[in-house]
Amino acid sequence: MEHAKQLALASLSNVVDPEVGLDIVSMGLVYGLEVDANRIRLKMTLTAPGCPLGAAMAEMAAGALRAAGQDRTVEVEMVWAPPWSPEMISPDAAERL
Repeated sequence: MEHAKQLALASLSNVVDPEVGLDIVSMGLVYGLEVDANRIRLKMTLTAPGCPLGAAMAEMAAGALRAAGQDRTVEVEMVWAPPWSPEMISPDAAERL
């Protein structure tokens, strides 16, 4: 399962927040990722609860996971705790900003 989880995480690194230009993994928007034989569960957040791109970001993440999921069911849950902050951006991504 660890290989499948790494593939799922790699696929999420291709999902870019169009407002910031960084991927959701580097931005610290991925709060949880579970992969088992039948399912991929993603817990993610947005930079702000009222983000107008929220539904689109969730669908982009789900699409990336479906592509990497090898027929697993994909579930994406939007969570708001803890609230996202700029300190969650990876050091490499922060340098790119």
